[in-house]
Amino acid sequence: MGRYYLTTAIDYANGEPHAGHAFEKVGADVIARYRRALGDDVYFSIGMDEHGQGIAEEAERRDADPQGFVDELADLWAGVWARLEISNDDFIRTTEGRHRRAVEAIVSGMRASGDLYVDRYAGFYCVRCERFRKEEELVDGRCPYHPSRDITWTEEENWFFRLSRYRDPLIEHIGTHPEFIQPASRRNEILRLLEGGLEDISASRSRLPWGIPFPGTEDHTVYVWIDALTNYLSATGFPDEEYTHWWPARLHIIGKDITRFHCVIWPAMLMSAGLELPETVWAHGFVSVAGGKISKDAGSALGLDELIDRHGTDAFRYFLVREVPWDGDREFASAADLLDRFDLRYNAELANDIGNLVSRSAAMVHKYRGGEATLSGSTALDEARTSLARSYHEAMQAHLLHSGLEAVLGLVRRANAFIDEQQPWQLAKEDGSAEALDDVLGALVACLRGVAAMLGPFMPRKAEEIWCRMGGAAGLPSYSEAAVPAAPSPAAGPEARARVAVLRGPPLFPRYEPGP
Repeated sequence: MGRYYLTTAIDYANGEPHAGHAFEKVGADVIARYRRALGDDVYFSIGMDEHGQGIAEEAERRDADPQGFVDELADLWAGVWARLEISNDDFIRTTEGRHRRAVEAIVSGMRASGDLYVDRYAGFYCVRCERFRKEEELVDGRCPYHPSRDITWTEEENWFFRLSRYRDPLIEHIGTHPEFIQPASRRNEILRLLEGGLEDISASRSRLPWGIPFPGTEDHTVYVWIDALTNYLSATGFPDEEYTHWWPARLHIIGKDITRFHCVIWPAMLMSAGLELPETVWAHGFVSVAGGKISKDAGSALGLDELIDRHGTDAFRYFLVREVPWDGDREFASAADLLDRFDLRYNAELANDIGNLVSRSAAMVHKYRGGEATLSGSTALDEARTSLARSYHEAMQAHLLHSGLEAVLGLVRRANAFIDEQQPWQLAKEDGSAEALDDVLGALVACLRGVAAMLGPFMPRKAEEIWCRMGGAAGLPSYSEAAVPAAPSPAAGPEARARVAVLRGPPLFPRYEPGP
């Protein structure tokens, strides 16, 4: 059993979660569940970024105390992730005492390296993304990611971090460890940025009370990004000795708009403090609607509650990962276009392909064998199951989650075609075909048991229902228990002639008929 520490970017506590946030959390949860099914000891952390000027201003706008404001939001966000079946082991908040200790420790380590000094900053600051921006980064005088908001000219005395010192060490690390930044397109972007040189950055803000006090300087707070990035350490118990049980992280999952912070500033901070770097940072793309990044402003039709209610939690999880490539972007022409694609995937793939296969298979086992199937390993479908399981594991271990689902759908479609080819209804009528019929029905049940295990990370509730209907005990199996080859091991055969009781039930995914 290997240790696998997995994180997502912590969410900025200035509003409610939307579908863009859900895309990242669901994808990370799929990876966490997949690693657990392989037998890894997984620690999965998500959380909330609760400090900074933007949050202080939003709390003031709502006539609220900042701590009370973020407490209320944290409960809201945690509730949404619970509804989406996100299986996180930790929900780190940057207002917690354990996090403050970690921030103080890493700042002290950076100071001990001689990498912190006092200077004066003058430039533009985007409050929404809590980011200093150069004039050449602006589009029509505004932040490129928040064009509807004014950007503020800021002049103040700050502590600075000697980021420029780490240009060459970062280039060397990326060259030696190409897996550090994935996918490759993001790695190339960061290398180009590094080759252009690095400037020192602010490590504190002055006269900003809502934040962690900068150690040794009463009128400064730690710059919110240095504060926020440290959450990956504070969730492990840093600076206490046991933090090394989980650190370094195996995988950070972030959006492509914050690669500079996670692939330049964060590793430079760790180098400065003498700490190990994470193994991999994966920067996913954006889901956009009508040319804009999806957000809480994209329309009420795309509210998380409305999207989940449309076809259920598992179907929404499935759609996000199936429709949006994990290594790229996905743009929808409009909110209506997104909903149409959701309905199409639901009816075509969940109701017709998967749901129909489960219903047909169970019905035939009951009609021809009284509800009991004998699992076998001698048909073309069993061979397809082994081959496509390998493709599934290759995709999942490369973090290409959409390709993993494609392999599962390929197996489901092969099974539906197998029924039409073998015509079990004809075998049931023919003398001397009893064993052939057993093999066909057994292959279908074994196939669906494998499908259930492979779908488990994506649709945990529906996958468990498939598993139980196909004779499995309560609780999703590991891949070996379901006779799904666990990469990178060679393919294992299905259970040897085991007999299982197959259950019938209502449609897994009732067909959706839109109203007038």
